[in-house]
Amino acid sequence: MTENPSAESWWLLLTVCLGAFIAPLGMASVNVAIPALASELAANAVLVSWIPTAVLVANIVFMLPAGKLADIWGRKRVFQLGICLNALAGLGAFGASSIEWVLLMRFCQGLGSAMMFATSMALLISVFPAHKRGLPLGVNAACIYLGLTLAPALGGWVTQWLGWRYVFLLPMPLVVIVLGFIHWRVPGEWHSQEPSRFDWRGALVFALWALALVTGLTGLPDPRHLLALVVSFVLLGVFIVMQARSPSPLIRVQMFRESRVFSMSLGTASLMYASSYPLGFMLSLYLQYVRGYSAADAGQLLLVQAFAMACVAPFAGKLSDYFPARWLASAGCGCTLAGFYVLSGIDAQTEAPVIGAGLLLVGVGFGFFSSPNNHVVMHSARASEVGVAAATLNLARVTGNLVGMSLVNLLIYWNLGNVAMSAELAAPLLMTFHGALQLALVFLAAATLLSLLRGRAR
Repeated sequence: MTENPSAESWWLLLTVCLGAFIAPLGMASVNVAIPALASELAANAVLVSWIPTAVLVANIVFMLPAGKLADIWGRKRVFQLGICLNALAGLGAFGASSIEWVLLMRFCQGLGSAMMFATSMALLISVFPAHKRGLPLGVNAACIYLGLTLAPALGGWVTQWLGWRYVFLLPMPLVVIVLGFIHWRVPGEWHSQEPSRFDWRGALVFALWALALVTGLTGLPDPRHLLALVVSFVLLGVFIVMQARSPSPLIRVQMFRESRVFSMSLGTASLMYASSYPLGFMLSLYLQYVRGYSAADAGQLLLVQAFAMACVAPFAGKLSDYFPARWLASAGCGCTLAGFYVLSGIDAQTEAPVIGAGLLLVGVGFGFFSSPNNHVVMHSARASEVGVAAATLNLARVTGNLVGMSLVNLLIYWNLGNVAMSAELAAPLLMTFHGALQLALVFLAAATLLSLLRGRAR
């Protein structure tokens, strides 16, 4: 690595950023096509609910193993394989004749996206010097947010005019371009210089932990799912002991003890994502069932947050090259907290400008948090472990998403029960919305405090 980025570094940044659109397009755009898909394939509600969940399960199961394989085998190679697997799974889903086949292809898409998420930041860290990493990390984060922003609109348009099957083909042009760039413009390879073997036993225990965690959280408060959650904690303890004793662990658990900055930054990320992930879901229900907005109008208002995040993230990433990243990330936590405080005061008569102002604060705050926090985590890891560090950071994000959404689902179960959604449920839905925001405020206050206390990366 030289003092200044090479031309190859900028080509790699372009490649990774284009790749950052592929996974969100394959994940978020399909959600809009679910009603049409379910109707044609005669899928029941239980199987339909697993269309987004299958991707989440695969992400959690394979994120950490993919990061370790990238450090051993090559980060570009694993990134490229993830893109190919994602595309092949999309082609498989395009020709699906049953909901079970769609779910299998969605699981394969989740595996591919886990390989991409686990390696994208590690690749950027591998080619950009420490004092030049903020901007590329920020641009990469902005591309992910833009992908998540555009995916529902593109998915809805394609479903309306071409049919749900063609939604799975949305990422294909980008796949061809990215693979072309990798072949002709990014000839190098990056991996750990320290010899290591893949810990298959650790990977198996980790997969069992992830499956038990997902099973437990997605079915609360059912006693059987509560038992699965207890089993997940036991398996996590077994995994930690195995990794501490293994000569070639999947992840060195000592990383968390060696760097307080690393471990506390991951904890901050989990809390931030646990608070923010359910917001779009809850606001969509509030706007349509409590305020009577159309789906299109609700979607346009929700774009405020994503657009602000996409605009601010590159700027915040660049600033983290010159100012302490933990202060920028902590300011982002505080701004997000202020946005949620504004949203917590809305009622059945709150006007759109007030909601938009709250979403703007959340978007700006999260944009200021994500890039600098990623910078801190990756800067705190050893050069030989950036693949595992990137995978661990994304695992913290996905786990936070799962925990936050599961707690909100539990509030919905308590306040609304198993009834069909309608405008008559406006009052209990508003109560659920306030409960979810109060829970988010607790998470955000803890995240802000944790961010301030973590110290400075070496």
